[in-house]
Parts: sequence; structure tokens; C-alpha cells
Amino acid sequence: MFALSSLKLSLLLLLGLLALLTVNALPAEVSETHGKNVSDVSPAKEAAAVAAPHFVIYSDAPTSGITGPPPVADVKGYNVFALSFLLTDGAFDKALEWTTLTSAQRTTVKSQYAAAGIKVIVSLFGSTDAPTTNGADPVATANTMAAWIKEFDLDGADVDYEDFDAVNAGNGKAEAWLVSFTTQLRNQLPSGTFIITHAPVAPWFSPGKFGGGAYVTVNSEVGSLIDWYNVQFYNQGTTEYTTCAGLLTASSSTWPQTALFQIAAGGVPLSKIVIGKPGLASDASNGFIAPATLAGCVSQAVSEGWNAGVMVWEFPDAAASWIATVRGSTFPE
Repeated sequence: MFALSSLKLSLLLLLGLLALLTVNALPAEVSETHGKNVSDVSPAKEAAAVAAPHFVIYSDAPTSGITGPPPVADVKGYNVFALSFLLTDGAFDKALEWTTLTSAQRTTVKSQYAAAGIKVIVSLFGSTDAPTTNGADPVATANTMAAWIKEFDLDGADVDYEDFDAVNAGNGKAEAWLVSFTTQLRNQLPSGTFIITHAPVAPWFSPGKFGGGAYVTVNSEVGSLIDWYNVQFYNQGTTEYTTCAGLLTASSSTWPQTALFQIAAGGVPLSKIVIGKPGLASDASNGFIAPATLAGCVSQAVSEGWNAGVMVWEFPDAAASWIATVRGSTFPE
């Protein structure tokens, strides 16, 4: 303990006052997104920059002789493999198969896939699950699913929300559910460590078409928490998204403003719009484009500034040869 002279004490008080005035004079840094102070935005709630292009393949159907993901060579050319599905009632199909492997087996598979540059994630919900309609709590559901992802050492989640009744009701409940669910899922699966994608059908980006806004609202509210969208440009009508023009430039009047570049013009970052297609015509009701033709669409999109990537439903109908054709010389392996 040392005593200060009255002169020294006066000088120190004066310096402290000047420092306080200087700090208070500095303007608060404002994020252009949402117009909030940077200090108000939790780093865990800002999606990590995951570099495009993304080449995503889903796996749901049982494959003879294969439990869980296939050998890496079978999915060469992809960089994300989605086990399907984890539902509100638990794991099913390929997601369930993943849990039947031993911890050592899962570690081996993950190491092999990581060495090939492929992330292994789980797809949530799918066409058989209707979490909003069925009254599932979004926060509790996110907590349960995030815990499952961590327990089984996966790289993230794809939110394949297909509760059409809830969206079509137009009362905003579907959108509010998705916003709460996505927010909590990102809280549990932080950016930079886990991937979070969504897989909406393309029409859900149509402005003014749905009472609650569908994915126009979701993107506005929590788009910053979503790494990219695996957009389903299929199952929406026999002539919908079946040509390069309809897929990329101008959608039909049935689902207006939902071609790729129209979705981007509506406010979704172009780098986040991954083109989703079925591997075979039999993998969807409609919307199929032959791989060689799709490769031309992809090349055209790249020439116009897009590079987000391609998603396909599903393995084994689409495998290494399918994506090699679609990538072509535009995205050489």
C-alpha cells in the first residue's frame, strides 16, 4: 500500500476523466444486417462462412450389403453426405443404421470421409414428419436432435421440413416454428463446428404466395444462421423447373419468382442456393432433368455468377458417376 501525493492524485483523476470521455465519444459499431449493434449479435448465431460449391447427396433407401454410408469411392465428387432421417420420434432408415455401428466403426467411417473432404450430416424430418402440425415443441425438439448429432459424432444437420399443412394454413405458425427451431439448433450446434442447412421446396420462396411468408420469412428471420439451402426444384408439377430456363431464369406463373436467379433477386444470397434434383426420374414425381442436360444448366448458371453447387436425392441412384457428369468441366474434380 502506498499513499499518493495530492498533486499526483489530481493528475490521475484528470487523466481518468479524459479517458472516460474519449471512450464514450466513440460511435457504436452497427451491423448492416438487422441494424443491430455488433455487441447485440451473439457470434454463435452468425453462420460460419462455408465455402461453396456444395455437392450434397442424401441416402435413405436401404442398400444391400451396406450399413450406414457407402465406401467413399461410391460418393467421390460429393462433399456432403446426408443420412436420412432423424424424426421427432427418433432415428429411422440410414440415420438408424448409423447408430447400429460401433463407436470404432463410426470413427473409421468419419475418418475416411474426412480424408476425402466429405462431411457427414443427418437430415431431419422429411416428408413423413409434420412437427408443427403434430404440436412438437421447437426448442425441445432442437435440443433433442442436437444432442443426438453430438452423441453420434456428425458434422451437422439438414432441416428437411415438409409440414405442408402448416405452411399452407398461412397463419405464420409454421414460420414461427422454424425460426424458433433453427435459432435453438444453432445455439446448440455453433457455427464453425457444425453445418446447418435447410431443404425447402422452391415454391416456398415465392413472395406473397403463402400467408406466413414460408421461406421468405424464414430467410429474413434466421437466414444468417443457415449455411445454405438445398432447394428442392422437383415434385412441384410436371413442367416445373424441367428446363434450364425454368430452373434458372423464370419460373411459371404457378410458382412465380422461384427460379434460381429469381430467388436470389428476392433476397437470398446466390451463394446459398444449391440446385436440388432427383437422381433418376423414379426418385421423384416430377422435375427430373437428365444429368448431361443438368450439367449444361449448371454451366450456364456459373457463367452468370452462381457457384453454390448441386444436391441430389438419392444414393445409390445417384452416385459418383452422376455427380461427375453434372459437374462436368464446370466443376472439375
